[in-house]
Amino acid sequence: MPAAHPAPADPAEHCGPAKSAAHSEPAPPVGHSTSAAPSTSAAPSLASAPSTFSALPTRAPEIAHAAPARKLSTGRYGPADPVKSLMHRHRELCERAVDPLEIAAGLEAHGVTDRTAARYRHRDVFSLAEELFARVPGTAREPVAVLSAPARDIQTRAAWSLRALLPGAACLATLLTLRLTEGVLGGGARLAIGGGGALLAFAGLAVALRTGPLSTGGRPTGAANLYGCWLLGYALYGQALLHQVLSGGPEGPWDVTPAPLLGLAVAVAPAAWSAHLFSVHAHRKLNGSRALEEFAAGVRPLLFGAVAFFLCAATGLLYLAGLGTGGGAPVGAAGLGVLLLLARLLTVHGYPEPATTGLAAACAVEAAAPALVLAGRLPGLHPLARPVDVLVAAAGAGAVPAVACGAAALGLLTTATVALSRASAHTAA
Repeated sequence: MPAAHPAPADPAEHCGPAKSAAHSEPAPPVGHSTSAAPSTSAAPSLASAPSTFSALPTRAPEIAHAAPARKLSTGRYGPADPVKSLMHRHRELCERAVDPLEIAAGLEAHGVTDRTAARYRHRDVFSLAEELFARVPGTAREPVAVLSAPARDIQTRAAWSLRALLPGAACLATLLTLRLTEGVLGGGARLAIGGGGALLAFAGLAVALRTGPLSTGGRPTGAANLYGCWLLGYALYGQALLHQVLSGGPEGPWDVTPAPLLGLAVAVAPAAWSAHLFSVHAHRKLNGSRALEEFAAGVRPLLFGAVAFFLCAATGLLYLAGLGTGGGAPVGAAGLGVLLLLARLLTVHGYPEPATTGLAAACAVEAAAPALVLAGRLPGLHPLARPVDVLVAAAGAGAVPAVACGAAALGLLTTATVALSRASAHTAA
């Protein structure tokens, strides 16, 4: 009985040889006892059930090769091609792009930096954009000048330059008419001439801002325009209003200070040229840069230079306007001009929200000054008017718009330094 246990194990381990021995040599091999006979009789029964044992040789290779196959798939589509996931994520951007620079700007707008590009095995965003541009077939890859520098055609520049002179020309014509008709026409007629001249100036300003470097390309600017009109109106009547409020008024007609409006109207042309030069040189920097940091470092001095150029031109024009009208132009008018230029630049390059916020902040400060003086007349609220009293006593009524517009312009300059140094701000169609 103990010898019966190993007998069935022999065919299970060597079923192939047992089967062949049953057909060729029926006799048991030498050295086996008669107790091995059951193995001969069991061979046909084992051979008659191939499904149980035939699965063993075919199953082992599947188990052995399952893990390497999964590892190969992960290695091929994961770390081996890291750009593929980015390509699928931004496929629409890559298909619409007409130039690698547009893809680079779009990636930057989505938060992809040069450090992020290093994770995709590229030295910067520009080289990553070039690979995406080459790998994704575009829907319309025709060489259009969407991302090229602004047009240098002489007729085009002459056209928007002449349109930029329209507001200043309307203001000059109105002031000359009022000067020539002084003592000849009555107050109602002169008021009508002044109102008509103001409407012509605003119409010329609208034409100048519709096309050219100061055009927003159809972006909504309703709130910004409203705040701009408030600031220009305060430049005309604000000082006289504040004087009357501080002296116990308001009472009687307000005096008009035409020098700020005249100087700023003529300064529309230098503003257009400042925006044009900044855009042209920024596009040159974008075409020649190979890293986002390099482009940002090169475009910041261009922004400061454009603002400084306009500030010098506006200051000179305001000084001449003050001499021509018999009254000096306040310092706040220069700050107002810089504020309006920065707000327009931000809007043109796709950042209207901070521009509107800066203009609204300046309007709030200018409106708060007479409101605080009036509130200080109430019993127990006299301290509310003290800041305005101290400021006007130290620097005059023109200090209020100077502080309001100067602080807002400084805030917008800080915002523009960050926003306009991005590639995506110069590649919008």
